[in-house]
Amino acid sequence: MKPAETHPEPEEIHPALHLEEEEIDLSDLRWDDALVMVIFWALAFVVFLQFFTRYVLNDSLGWTEEIARFLLIAVTFTGSVMAVRKSAHIAVEFLYRWVPRPLRRIAQALIDLVSISFYATLAYLSGQLAGRTRQMMVSIDVPKSVVYWFVAACFAAMALYAIRNAWLHLRHGTSKLIDPEQHADAVRAMD
Repeated sequence: MKPAETHPEPEEIHPALHLEEEEIDLSDLRWDDALVMVIFWALAFVVFLQFFTRYVLNDSLGWTEEIARFLLIAVTFTGSVMAVRKSAHIAVEFLYRWVPRPLRRIAQALIDLVSISFYATLAYLSGQLAGRTRQMMVSIDVPKSVVYWFVAACFAAMALYAIRNAWLHLRHGTSKLIDPEQHADAVRAMD
């Protein structure tokens, strides 16, 4: 009879594979981030309903695919608003980090202007598209323009947050976002 095989723990295979559970930090969430969570869970429910009705009941609901698609669009753009607020969009920072501080401030101002212009232009174009869209959704009796108006509102919110970020960058002289509340606390602590 063979002895039972034992499988080594990942740490025994390679010490660098020692995994520790990190504590979840939700301190950077704000009230407007709740909309992302609501839309996300609505999307999760609709996709689960689609899976359940198709594979368990073998009788798919027709509206779930279209609604899931539009909810995915909504969660994407609402999440983008959150990313602009946090200044968390992907950026190429390699050259930016190696230039002297005065050039960095100029580069940050240009980046902020381009971002504001981009979001504002897309808000305007999305609004134009929403105003011209007359089609109805296929599965439910709702105009498709509702989705485009939502996207336009998200781009407008991104533009407003980008303006706020630019103001904070100019005020603090750094590309790192400092929350106005944290700045006020730091100033009080220095007094």
